[in-house]
Amino acid sequence: MTCIISTARLELSELTTQDAAFIYQLFTDSDCLRFIGDRGISDIKSAAVYLADKLIPSYQKYGYGLFKVTAKNNPQPFGLCGLVLRAETKPPDIGFAFLPEFRAAGHCTEAAQAVLKWVKSQQLSDVILAYTHPDNKASIRVLEKIGLQQQYTTQLPNQDFASLVLSINLNLSD
Repeated sequence: MTCIISTARLELSELTTQDAAFIYQLFTDSDCLRFIGDRGISDIKSAAVYLADKLIPSYQKYGYGLFKVTAKNNPQPFGLCGLVLRAETKPPDIGFAFLPEFRAAGHCTEAAQAVLKWVKSQQLSDVILAYTHPDNKASIRVLEKIGLQQQYTTQLPNQDFASLVLSINLNLSD
């Protein structure tokens, strides 16, 4: 797959249906279930359906989505980072999730900073939001490190927990 965003260590590219095993592994991780929620992924087949129905269509519909994160020297995906549009009237929000063994190594911050830089270069949106579980201290740290600021707490549809909302203004006119 073609690399969309590149950093010193990472490549971010579009997901494909061949990423079902990775999506299954990621979305059945206990931290992912706790902080992101149950997406109904119980096996490789349901992961493939989630990819085909929820993740992949975003690229064609909006020109962005959640991108798989790989190391430059290894095509095996170990994280997701990119943009989600929850409602067509709201700004997109940045989201990320990484396999446990790839957390706390700076990958998430590096990928998220690159996504914000890409958003600005593509003139996609002045404002970027983020929604995270209020107890997800690691995600809040990353979001604040890349410049987002805490705004308020809200309840998202189809979620059984409140979400902390953060935002950043990218000042596209600069």
